[in-house]
Amino acid sequence: MKKNYMLYLFLLPAVSLVFIFNYIPMYGVLIAFQDFSVTRGIFGSGWVGLDHFRSFLTSPNFFQIFSNTIKLSVYGLIIGFPVPVLLALMLNQVRRSKIKKNIQLIIYAPHFISTVVIAGMIFIFLSPAGPVNALITQFTGNPISFMSNPDYFRSIFIISGIWQGAGFSSIVYVAALSNADPQLHDAATIDGASLLQRTWHIDIQVLKPVMAVLFILAIGGIMGVGFEKAYLLQTDMNIPASEIIDTYVYKRGLLSGDWSFGAAVGLFNTVIGLILLVTANGIIKKLNGETLY
Repeated sequence: MKKNYMLYLFLLPAVSLVFIFNYIPMYGVLIAFQDFSVTRGIFGSGWVGLDHFRSFLTSPNFFQIFSNTIKLSVYGLIIGFPVPVLLALMLNQVRRSKIKKNIQLIIYAPHFISTVVIAGMIFIFLSPAGPVNALITQFTGNPISFMSNPDYFRSIFIISGIWQGAGFSSIVYVAALSNADPQLHDAATIDGASLLQRTWHIDIQVLKPVMAVLFILAIGGIMGVGFEKAYLLQTDMNIPASEIIDTYVYKRGLLSGDWSFGAAVGLFNTVIGLILLVTANGIIKKLNGETLY
């Protein structure tokens, strides 16, 4: 440490920020086990043990909320995870740097659009008088109420999420592909390997370690669907499909002022995510040898 003290000084601000804003507030989870009162404070409120957790697990809408969260996450992961990989593989085949940069600019741009703006765009495009329904009306004669029908919510949520994030997520894979030895492609081409064979046996093998780590992280965040967009896309009609744990915590914990119950549900959500992260890390370590830690 004495020899490399300058490096540790550079690291100190980041470590301090994580400690101050991520670790110190952890004592706040105590209110999940209390009948918390703002006037009495954390150390003055009475203890109720696991009552809030039992209340949530036995509530009539628990299964629906938990199911919505899992479905949005799992479907989004299954459908969305391969898309950045495919984009990176296709970008890797573009040889003209100017064209490649222009394509990257186009596919990265949606990532920088605010979630509020994305939600507004979705409502405008999918409204009964919007351009999508104008096209549908041309063929069927009847518009579709996309935002008021729960059956369409998951598709809208997942597809818009892929459109917004896939391009930016492909950056990691594009960077990993730059480490692929061009001589391997040249040798495979001389041996008569097709483009598909070179992609599978060279490019995919280079991406496998990165894919394994990012997949583990995605599994760990499977319970964190994304409060902002889910809440912004909610309507009174699509709540059966759009109510997830994060929006439920916001409504019950903040809007209704039931701080302890909201903290208990949030802690439950976090523990499930941690269990999934550790499990996925162990399984992929055995199957692939790659691991997050």
